[in-house]
Amino acid sequence: TLLWETLGKQFLEYEQVAPFLIPEDQQRRLLEFLPLFLKAWEQSAGVIVFPNIQLLASEVSKLLTKEIKRNLNGKPAEEARLALKQFLQQKGEAGDGHLLLKSVYLLSQTDLRTMWNIIGSGLPAALMQCLYLFFTVPLKKTSDDGETNDDDTQTQEMLVKIMLNMYKEEQGIEELLAADKLQSLIIATASLWDQCSHSWKVPTGHVLRTISKAQTKNSIVYLQAVDCIKIAVQNLFTLADTLPACDVCEAASIVLCFVKDSYPVSSALLTEFENNDGYQLLLKILLRCEGLQQNEGDPYLDEILNMLTCLTTCGKTELKVSGNIVHPQLPHFDFQRTQSSGMTVKNLQPFQVLQSIFQRSNDQHLCGRILAAIGTIWAWDRVNFFLLEWTLQPINQFTDIIHFKPRPVQVQFFRLVESIVLDLSYVPHEILKKVQYLVKENIVPFCTLTALQCLLSMTQKDLLFSDIFRDSGLLGLLLALLRKEAKILRKSAGTHLPGLKEGTEKELNAVMLKMVAALTERSVRNTVVLKDYGMVPYIKIFLDDECYRSATLSILEQLSVINYEEYMSIIIGALCSSTQWELHLKLDLLKSLLRILESPKSHSAFRTCSGFNGLLSLLSDMEGALQDPPSGQWAAVGQNCILELVFYTLQGVTAALHLDPVNSNFFQRNGLFEKMAEDLGSLGCFWTQGKRQIPVSLEKKRTFAEFLDAALCSSEPFPLWLKNCIWILNFLDHMVKGTLHQESYFKERKPEMGEESRDDQEAPPAQEEHPTLFAAVNDNHDVSFYCRLEMRDCIIVHPGAVCVMVRLLPKLYREGHAQLSQEIQCALVDHIQSLVKSEKSRQVMCECGLLSTIITSCQDAFCNDSHPLHLPLTRVFEKLSSQAIEPHVLR
Repeated sequence: TLLWETLGKQFLEYEQVAPFLIPEDQQRRLLEFLPLFLKAWEQSAGVIVFPNIQLLASEVSKLLTKEIKRNLNGKPAEEARLALKQFLQQKGEAGDGHLLLKSVYLLSQTDLRTMWNIIGSGLPAALMQCLYLFFTVPLKKTSDDGETNDDDTQTQEMLVKIMLNMYKEEQGIEELLAADKLQSLIIATASLWDQCSHSWKVPTGHVLRTISKAQTKNSIVYLQAVDCIKIAVQNLFTLADTLPACDVCEAASIVLCFVKDSYPVSSALLTEFENNDGYQLLLKILLRCEGLQQNEGDPYLDEILNMLTCLTTCGKTELKVSGNIVHPQLPHFDFQRTQSSGMTVKNLQPFQVLQSIFQRSNDQHLCGRILAAIGTIWAWDRVNFFLLEWTLQPINQFTDIIHFKPRPVQVQFFRLVESIVLDLSYVPHEILKKVQYLVKENIVPFCTLTALQCLLSMTQKDLLFSDIFRDSGLLGLLLALLRKEAKILRKSAGTHLPGLKEGTEKELNAVMLKMVAALTERSVRNTVVLKDYGMVPYIKIFLDDECYRSATLSILEQLSVINYEEYMSIIIGALCSSTQWELHLKLDLLKSLLRILESPKSHSAFRTCSGFNGLLSLLSDMEGALQDPPSGQWAAVGQNCILELVFYTLQGVTAALHLDPVNSNFFQRNGLFEKMAEDLGSLGCFWTQGKRQIPVSLEKKRTFAEFLDAALCSSEPFPLWLKNCIWILNFLDHMVKGTLHQESYFKERKPEMGEESRDDQEAPPAQEEHPTLFAAVNDNHDVSFYCRLEMRDCIIVHPGAVCVMVRLLPKLYREGHAQLSQEIQCALVDHIQSLVKSEKSRQVMCECGLLSTIITSCQDAFCNDSHPLHLPLTRVFEKLSSQAIEPHVLR
């Protein structure tokens, strides 16, 4: 603070004596003062506390302007350029020029009033003369050491920063016009770009862009009067033939800035640009950018494209077009209510340049930028799509040539087409016809694939497209193509024939199936078309390939809406004909079956198509699959996958029995619960050796719920065979209560396109972890919750499942785990006893033959007083016999 006060006093003295001093003494006193000023600035961390700062700025700027003119006066260009360099560049102790430049640099960053004083000194015009020389007269190499005499970087930065601060003000632009060098510099960039000083290209462009943004009416009149834009365009035409494309872009972008930025003030420069073939120049330049590397010349190429895009809105009158809206359209589309934001297309010429580039170029990056520009114009105002499409028809015309473009451009283009529907809620019927023609011709498979994915996305948006694409013939076309592919697949019958599709063509088949699935979804009429085409036998051929399966099942599920019997016949047939190791195929079929069985109307068809026998045959096929350790080919299959198949099989049975007395009676009457028990018992995790169980004394006794939690949810070690048994008992327990078909223990698999069918792959190791028992369904299903369920009078929906549990009871044994086996057996018996608390439940269990099941399945335990299960089984028997005794049981 003391230093600034001292400086303030010194400058006050200078003010007082300056009028009485000769110019040389004034200059000397001021130059003596400036080092002290700079020192104070450095010691105060850049904070200036100076009362007469505006006067100081004026005096220093005037002196700098005077010295610049003195160094330029009467000298040839090269000599003047060298004199300026020597005057402004620091050499050891700061020279007068550098001292003045640095002082003005600091003062120009203070406040606006100080800047006005700097501008009023005449410095804007003087520095423009300097910039013109620095840019147009490159320094030659010295003869002594061969090094280039580059301008001092710090000097260049200060000089440019002062100009930027001055020229962004309207007052600075007005003062600049006095030098008559602005138009010379603009024309120089358009004619001498290859001959100018390399180190001054970027700074010059930066300064000119700043001037462009601050243009005034006077500056525009000035540039128009000297034909600046006309001459610049003519010179750029010459450069465009000789310079590298990225250099031409850089030079042209500067000229185009003045055209675009001036438009809000006056249309004069734009008119001059258009009248002198400016758009033809840009088309020529941009087409030369083909083949540039992705990042080469990017900033200036993007700048030109962005300015071209902006120029589409530069026009005096709104475009008036009256298009013919083709119906049908989406319900919420109303063109009459489409509001304009003001950013509408008023000038078609710049857009025609963009359109011509896309039509004439196959360059990936250039075409991609054009499509991005079109998307930007649409985003400004949704009306722009209609203004352009009803006049120049860009998207309509691009569709004819899109298959010639690189793949990324094809993807980008069809996303743009997709956005017409998704973002504008408009159905472009003419464009869609051309896209459909691309699919039909299939000239380039990848293009066909991308086009079909676009149509699929639209179809999934609204049901209206199901009608549109049926009436247009697309559905029939896809069915014909799929019939052809199905015949090839059927002929191959598991062998690899040369005609089989791989890669893109295989993915195309998958998308065709997805498209048919989308067209038939919620559309009975389209499903009938598919059936009338005789496609059902061909569609089911695609079930064998996992990448086709999801869409194929979706189509077949739609078929069930009009014919449950046909669907059930296909799915049950596929389940029964699948090989023992096609586990993933079986799982996918079962999940589809479960979705259809949610409708009670499907249950009768399931029964008549031998659905129950078909599902139980899956269990029979897995004999020995859950052995511990696994053996044979089952060793290569993850036991978790096998257990998942058991779960979904039992789910299917439960779903078919749910609230269906006819199916329940059929299942009971035909002894299918006994068959289920036999098949479950042969899975390998249950004991089948037939040896007599050796009784042991139990150290502890847990309830069934506690046992489930300990075995499956805690870290307590249990043998794998026992975990599998407990899982199956848990499934059966949910089946008893009629809730198994509502449970969800396993994560969904989502096969990706290009992934080989996992039915032919090795499954995870057999010892993989089991899913967490109750957490997979509900985090709140803890042990206490399950115990409370046990204590309640449970409603028995499927009593036959209790009989299955009783039949499996003596098989819950393994030598070497006698105590653990006996403990789970006792827990299961207690659990069964809890299920028959009420009179109603006992009656139901007697009617299903539980008494005889206990006698026949647990004869050793029931007839042996010393057997650990004798007492609990007797209690269950007594509870049931109090309700009813069957004569054959008494015998």
